[in-house]
Amino acid sequence: MTDIRIERDSMGELAVPAEALYGAQTQRAVNNFPVSGLRMPEAFVRTLVLAKAAAARANVDLGQVEAAMGDAIAGACQQLLAGECMAHFPVDVFQTGSGTSSNMNANEVIATLASRLLGDKVNPNDHVNCGQSSNDIIPTTIHASAAIELNERLLPALGHLLKVLCEKSLEVQPFVKTGRTHLMDAMPVRMSQVLDGWAQQVQANIEQLRSLQPAIQQLAQGGTAVGTGINAHPQFAATFCRELGTLTGLRFTPGSNFFALIGSQDTAVALSGALKTTAVTLMKIANDLRWMNSGPLAGLAEIELEALQPGSSIMPGKVNPVIPEATAMVAAQVIGNDAAITVAGQSGNFELNVMLPVIAHNLLGSLELLSNASGLLADRAIATFTVNQGKLREALDRNPILVTALNPIIGYLKAAEIAKRAYREGRPIIDVAEESTDLGRAELERLLDPEKLTAGGL
Repeated sequence: MTDIRIERDSMGELAVPAEALYGAQTQRAVNNFPVSGLRMPEAFVRTLVLAKAAAARANVDLGQVEAAMGDAIAGACQQLLAGECMAHFPVDVFQTGSGTSSNMNANEVIATLASRLLGDKVNPNDHVNCGQSSNDIIPTTIHASAAIELNERLLPALGHLLKVLCEKSLEVQPFVKTGRTHLMDAMPVRMSQVLDGWAQQVQANIEQLRSLQPAIQQLAQGGTAVGTGINAHPQFAATFCRELGTLTGLRFTPGSNFFALIGSQDTAVALSGALKTTAVTLMKIANDLRWMNSGPLAGLAEIELEALQPGSSIMPGKVNPVIPEATAMVAAQVIGNDAAITVAGQSGNFELNVMLPVIAHNLLGSLELLSNASGLLADRAIATFTVNQGKLREALDRNPILVTALNPIIGYLKAAEIAKRAYREGRPIIDVAEESTDLGRAELERLLDPEKLTAGGL
């Protein structure tokens, strides 16, 4: 049997594992919420610990906590961050909607370590939680952790994807391929034009995400229980933001209205919406790559993706587009996460949103998934694919839609007649057009040149 110790909180005594750094309130949460086995994301937990360190430093500056105690609390936070802190945070994601259990988990663990450093009792509520409420520290941690992940992981990953797309576009610029609308043959495009379109989508996502950074870096801290700031020093919000900024390198600001930031999660919903848009972009790129790679004999086979692993347990030699497939699944998950966040964002009942943990779990999950998938897509699919020039040329030569270029000269109906005949007889459009019009071969070669057609115009 595991050794235990007896801890006490406001509800009485409770057995806790002897070696645990946490106390009774954390243990009650472990007992009460055996729901999923999912813990709060590591990015959230580490940011919560950073927030506790910032709060301790702010409280020392403002004379709310003695310097030695504040230093011990900050030191305990540093000790946690330097090690494997997740072992001390066992509370399930699906817990009390305010995240109080996670807040008290942090308070208890930090208080235990700080007491050892100080050589005196540090109280989880009175000292570690000084000037705070779960109702403002958890929304603050959601914003701050998302801001850190966005700044340090997703935006750099998307920037790398954009760079790889632009470099690949220059590499494939000489190649012309059959364009497709409705999955059907259309006018020709340059391979570079395809990649430039993807690059612009990624650039637009980067700009949209950057536009949300000031809002996600605006914090609820200082509003305490309901937004009024009860039990917090009047300068606590500003001092806390300054201290957290020093610890993270980001500029955080106090919320202009704490009631909005505690009673709602609109900014998190907006960020999730932007992440969903990014997921849709990655899904489009991934599926285009899969289609162009399809084959190698019975598909389009316009490109060949890097071969990364055997594609079948029964069909020898089969190789599948595994990175685009993984990316598409990431996109599907992020879209699902956004749906959960949207519902959770509607649960701002009066002065508090009561689905904060699930918002944190899904928002940070989306940030992590998109960061990882963007890098893989860039490095293991886009940067390394090769172009099958022979297959591109074969499809272009037989593409009856090239006759569109003759519309201004022979009219739509005559052009349609030529296209249908070329398709029916399986012949190049130029041969049928030469037989069906007064245009000479040289003129037709000029008018139907796929490279010139990619430039548009008359």
